[in-house]
Amino acid sequence: MTKHPIKLRNSKTKSKEPEPFVPLDWLDDKIPAVQKKVRMYVCGPTVYDRAHLGNARPVVVFDVLYRLLRHVYGADHVTYARNFTDVDDKINARAAESGRSIGEITAETTQWFLDDMGALGALEPNFMPRATQYIPQMVAMIEDLIAKGHAYAAEGHVLFAVDSYTKYGALSGRTVDDMIAGARVEVAPYKRNPMDFVLWKPSTEDQPGWDSPWGRGRPGWHIECSAMAYELLGESFDIHGGGNDLMFPHHENEIAQSCCAHPEGGFAQVWMHNEMLQVEGKKMSKSLGNFFTVHDLLEQGVPGEVIRFVFLSTHYRKPMDWTAKKAEEAEATLRKWYKQADRALDNSPPYIGVVNAIADDLNTSQAISEIHQLSHADDVPSLRASLKFLGLMGDTSPAWAAAPTTDLSYWLDGLSTARKTSMETKDFTEVDKLKAALSDAGVEVRMSKDGIELVPGPNFDPAKLEALK
Repeated sequence: MTKHPIKLRNSKTKSKEPEPFVPLDWLDDKIPAVQKKVRMYVCGPTVYDRAHLGNARPVVVFDVLYRLLRHVYGADHVTYARNFTDVDDKINARAAESGRSIGEITAETTQWFLDDMGALGALEPNFMPRATQYIPQMVAMIEDLIAKGHAYAAEGHVLFAVDSYTKYGALSGRTVDDMIAGARVEVAPYKRNPMDFVLWKPSTEDQPGWDSPWGRGRPGWHIECSAMAYELLGESFDIHGGGNDLMFPHHENEIAQSCCAHPEGGFAQVWMHNEMLQVEGKKMSKSLGNFFTVHDLLEQGVPGEVIRFVFLSTHYRKPMDWTAKKAEEAEATLRKWYKQADRALDNSPPYIGVVNAIADDLNTSQAISEIHQLSHADDVPSLRASLKFLGLMGDTSPAWAAAPTTDLSYWLDGLSTARKTSMETKDFTEVDKLKAALSDAGVEVRMSKDGIELVPGPNFDPAKLEALK
């Protein structure tokens, strides 16, 4: 197995680890070399709808880490688990409003997620457990927590007793008093402490439920990951990842549950959290009209490799701003790189400068800079191998990169002139004619008081426009 020093920032210690990352199995001489595994768990989606752009960021971030670990330790020595939450009140609500079964909805949305993330170049993890497949393990863990005095049953619920775990709050750096003051905690008379959180809750007849010692019900959100991580990776594993919005309460609660249920283990050794995503400098929100899914972008003709490139251009611990300009620049850069990379005939290793950048706490922006240098130097074999290493291309360049590009400025100028004239004459015939021609060629026309934008869609046919000139 290749040795390569990896330095990671650990959210648990709030700093980059001073020593290179060493997986737990490599510290145990009793484990044969062929059986050693690097183990990583990442919190996955709640599958009730299409994944929005923010949902995709942790997928891409930890896909890069997964690729690095596979490169350093060998693909057979890495175990990556990312869960699907397929029992949740949002899913229940979607089923109630649509009249469809919960199973039908989650099967569809799970496949949507896999398809969309695959379009972004994300490898599928070794394990993709669904919460509903691990209910018995969750019940067993809850029973164990009650037996050890860390949880209690009350009115059909089971709650974790936060004051039974003295290290609660260590990950997020908050005191329990701060958490109570700053969090929206559910006020319930059966809670001994306002911060106690639900491990199990009762289900009504129209809600999904399973038999348990506390009656028919369903698990709380936090217990899912603790039970699945233990079953798949053991009481101690190497890396736990997710968005920083999950640090509290989800990850804080995972630690409490897992360390109390399995005090012989240490749960995750390294915690990693990515920052959030913005759109055109603002928080993504439906009320601002800047909320869109990965599928939306793909349908608008934005290639998955372009989305991934924009993500990688910003370090995972910094807020990422998605802009249309960045996407345009990314597409132009990738087209150039693919044209060069397609000249390579051999299978070279990725450039060491690119690997070093990723090994330095996933410094993807530095890795992109290194690839720019490879392009300038026309080091075609290293360029090709490095693009593959970062998940920006497969064995060949994507088909879209070979397609000719059409300069739409001719049509933009013509439409702008026609629009200005129509505003004076009140005759919109020419505007409508140009819009119809563009639409027929697969170009979306976006007109607003700020101007006109022409966006080629997935069915864009430049030949139709050329024929009309």
